[in-house]
Amino acid sequence: MRRTDRFLISRKPFAVDLDSLRGERTDTPQGRNPYYFAGRINAVWFRRHGTTVACIGDLWDLQHPQPANAHQFLEQHGDGRYGGDCHGRWDGDSYWGNVTLEEQKRHLAILQPMLANYPAIPEGYDGWWTFHTEGAR
Repeated sequence: MRRTDRFLISRKPFAVDLDSLRGERTDTPQGRNPYYFAGRINAVWFRRHGTTVACIGDLWDLQHPQPANAHQFLEQHGDGRYGGDCHGRWDGDSYWGNVTLEEQKRHLAILQPMLANYPAIPEGYDGWWTFHTEGAR
């Protein structure tokens, strides 16, 4: 991934909470690497599904070597085909998500102002991070 200041929804950008990187290291007896780091970082993003929606969830990746910090985790994250794991989505009228009521309230506290202030990055998040490379179409 790379960070860009320019928001283009077509490049499927993510804003991330740099303080939320978590994961665990797992030994791998086979393969070329002795271990992998299974990491996750909290993220929010906009997508268009007929209408613009605000999403909340996380980005995940298996990495070797283990990243030193969130920036390195994102920079080493090179496979964007799965996108983010969406835990909640707000379309301006309704919420989608299979989480507890408390979690829905927490999500909506972020997603409602996020969509209302489109395409601003919500407070506490860093963006925009994208898998899109310059010059690629």
